Amino acid sequence: MKITRVETLHLRLPEVEEIADGTQDAFVVRLHTDAGLVGVGEASSQSYVCKAIFEAPRSAVRRHGLAQLLLGQDPLDEGLWMYLYNNTTRYGRRGVVLHAISAADLALWDLRGKALGKPVHELLGGAKRTTVRAYASYLFGPRPAATADLAREAVDLGLTAAKFGWGPFGEDLKADVAHVEAARFVLGERDLMVDAGLAFTVDAALERAEALAPLGIGWLEEPLSQDDLKGYTELCAQSPVPIAAGEIETTLWGYEQLIECGLAVLQPDVAICGGLTVAAGVSRLAAAYSRRVVPHCFSTGINLAASLHWMAAQEDGDLIEYCLRPSPLLRKLVRNLPPLVDGRVPVPMEPGLGVELDEGIIEQYRVA
Repeated sequence: MKITRVETLHLRLPEVEEIADGTQDAFVVRLHTDAGLVGVGEASSQSYVCKAIFEAPRSAVRRHGLAQLLLGQDPLDEGLWMYLYNNTTRYGRRGVVLHAISAADLALWDLRGKALGKPVHELLGGAKRTTVRAYASYLFGPRPAATADLAREAVDLGLTAAKFGWGPFGEDLKADVAHVEAARFVLGERDLMVDAGLAFTVDAALERAEALAPLGIGWLEEPLSQDDLKGYTELCAQSPVPIAAGEIETTLWGYEQLIECGLAVLQPDVAICGGLTVAAGVSRLAAAYSRRVVPHCFSTGINLAASLHWMAAQEDGDLIEYCLRPSPLLRKLVRNLPPLVDGRVPVPMEPGLGVELDEGIIEQYRVA
């Protein structure tokens, strides 16, 4: 079996707000083969740039476009991830090139599963569970009462965990605590996590961690710049609550650094980190250092399905982020979007990733 065509799809809503919502714009790749099978992948990134990375022609050594590298390859070749990485290092190694490689990697896993007649979780080591517990992922409301309303929605949906982040959080300590108190009051004993949205210095982050610790939060997520490794080392050593980060980190080398900083929770996004190949490696690495891995997942149903397969194959993989944004790119692009059922999400059982794309949605939102 050989890859005969690399199809790139840039999908975008008519109006994109400058908010922390990755469901407004999507980059999808379809790998077509001479066997008639098609693999689907996604990158959660700057879609215009990802498209250019795929469509760039062959160039000098280690600076080729991804489509040219993939054409003619056997998708069952497990060395393709390193082949793509090595042939883009003169302009890649991290950042958006790895995001683009993530899309290719997910599509390759999808193709392998379809070719072998197995769901991807079987290729990752076999399912340890058939459903994964979900946590609702919300932006903080403009006021604590609005945050409480969102928490009530999570309870009504049957969820046993919720995370709130960004929005007004970080502007004022008293207001931050009021928002989290409002969510905790409604959620009761259900799990509650907080995403600080890169808002703080080490001292301010520690101040928030100490103020929120009595509210029993499961983790404080990304309180510092993603590049402040020294700051994370200081914060993790002092924080009374677990510190989580890593949603835009790439490669195993990047996650090794985060583990060295002392992070308690690693949060790879399969559409950012380098794909399922990297994500599965992060799980093995985390297990060796007794760290927790919980996927970041805030884009389309392709990402969700891939993350479910990954978590299904992990011994401690019983938690996944479940985005509740109303975007049609989240809700409708994948026709068989894995649903919430009593606070859990069923793992796809069809060969490959098990996603079916809606061609009508593609045509409606495709960028020419």
